[in-house]
Amino acid sequence: MAVKLLMTWNIQQGREREYFEFLVQEFIPALQEMGLNPEDAWYTVYGDYPQILTGISAPNEAVLQRVLESPEWKNLLRRLENYVTDIQFKVVPHRDTFQL
Repeated sequence: MAVKLLMTWNIQQGREREYFEFLVQEFIPALQEMGLNPEDAWYTVYGDYPQILTGISAPNEAVLQRVLESPEWKNLLRRLENYVTDIQFKVVPHRDTFQL
């Protein structure tokens, strides 16, 4: 059964341009190389919620678990931390609708 990795974070103030460049040029391609599929990206404009919510799918939980334990994932997460704060994530069953 397909699963989705839901991630939230806040972009560091003043790092927005570098963040978006990293996301498009490095983060998303790296996810795809690891066998994951970025599906959703939501930007919070108003309210006391995480600024970014993203959904990344995997064909099954075993594939996702293998990625989350890999050195490549840990390195990618460390690099993301150069641009964001408050990273949180959880794994949920995949649905084609908005998920929290």
